[in-house]
Amino acid sequence: MATRNSKKPSAPLTFDLPLSLIDQIEAIRKGHGLGSASEVVRLAMDEFDFERCQPPTVPHRQISVRITNDQRSMLKRYAKKKDTSVGELLRLALESLPVKAKRAAKR
Repeated sequence: MATRNSKKPSAPLTFDLPLSLIDQIEAIRKGHGLGSASEVVRLAMDEFDFERCQPPTVPHRQISVRITNDQRSMLKRYAKKKDTSVGELLRLALESLPVKAKRAAKR
């Protein structure tokens, strides 16, 4: 049974969204004549079927590797410069590697 205050918004909930989705929230807000992004989120939650949804899952596992001090410094410098994490830069670097090494041309 719902309490009297269950429909009243409580403390803020903070989470990351891609900028494209933030733009979409604003378009939905205007299109539906809503007053805030919070109202858009509440509407989406009211209309979404959480019971049937099957979110994509990408299993993660932590690994430890050894890199040189120069490489560590370089990663930290680029992470700060690109406003991202060291882990994200490493994922990008690993994803760019081919699975099979290119063969050296015979001379």
